[in-house]
Amino acid sequence: MHADIKRIYPLGFPWQTQDPFLFCVYHLDHYPSGNEDMGPEASLEGRNLGSDFVIKDGWRMYHGQKVPGFPYHPHRGFETVTIVNKGYCDHSDSLGAAGRFGGGDVQWMTAGKGVQHSEMFPLLNRNAPNTLELFQIWINLPQKDKLTEPYFKMLWHEKIPVIALEGVTLRIIAGDWLGKLADPPPPNSWATDPKNEVGIWEIHLDAGARLDLPVTGPDTNRSIYLYEGDQLTLNEQKMNINQGADLSPGALI
Repeated sequence: MHADIKRIYPLGFPWQTQDPFLFCVYHLDHYPSGNEDMGPEASLEGRNLGSDFVIKDGWRMYHGQKVPGFPYHPHRGFETVTIVNKGYCDHSDSLGAAGRFGGGDVQWMTAGKGVQHSEMFPLLNRNAPNTLELFQIWINLPQKDKLTEPYFKMLWHEKIPVIALEGVTLRIIAGDWLGKLADPPPPNSWATDPKNEVGIWEIHLDAGARLDLPVTGPDTNRSIYLYEGDQLTLNEQKMNINQGADLSPGALI
């Protein structure tokens, strides 16, 4: 193992993360066409409805009975950052917020002292398949903010900063990239203080492209996840598809 890489590991469900992140869930479901209830136009026989996490025919219902997704459930003491690149998520919560987002939109919710919400995945296309690609990243709150007031914020894809370099496209969900700032996070987020160096980036590289990561402090945890493509080289250390890598703090990558 190269000295700049702490470890390389297989991606499971959920993905492993480092402090202050708790974990990351990656959903990729290839749903069939939808029915009039925005559920799958397919038999649900043989599925463990209410807790369907086993991929069957390319998709899962999760906790949904008719529409896939996660009906009302509580969160407390942490945050969720939900990125929907394909398909849609219908959100409603005990704060009175409700809406539908997708196409690269991001929802940032600080649960704080407690919030109930639902996240359902409507299958809007009735004449063709419905693919869902979604990341949900859980971020811990510092002890002093565990019981802060809940907060909800949308980062619409049109306003998310994008950097285009030679063979590289990068979206800044949180933090900054060499001075280019993401939209501010919720006020009591761990990511609010720039000294914490919280960054969430989506990076797409063409074959043969090269990218240098920004330099961070000696105590900043960093992880990279390869979920599409074939192989990535990190300072001469190769990692394969469906692998994650934890980088050595302060290393030049």
